[in-house]
Amino acid sequence: MELTDKHREYWRKNITVTVILLVIWAVITFVVGYYARELNFNFFGWPFSFWVGGQGALVLYVAIIGYYAWYMNRLDIEYGVQEGEGE
Repeated sequence: MELTDKHREYWRKNITVTVILLVIWAVITFVVGYYARELNFNFFGWPFSFWVGGQGALVLYVAIIGYYAWYMNRLDIEYGVQEGEGE
């Protein structure tokens, strides 16, 4: 099966958003986590570094997953490849 221009555009957008979200994930995981120890102030009675490492990162991971699911559903509808059609 030969890919059409529409298929290539769909996959280009898919890969672009995936790469961007993976870069954001890497920054959250490695950069923010590495510098979290330097955040020495209390936040709701706990050191802020605890919240960044233990809670904030998890919230951002869930936000990344939610955004990806929302974006891909929208992209699937735009290109007519959404699930549930024709069943």
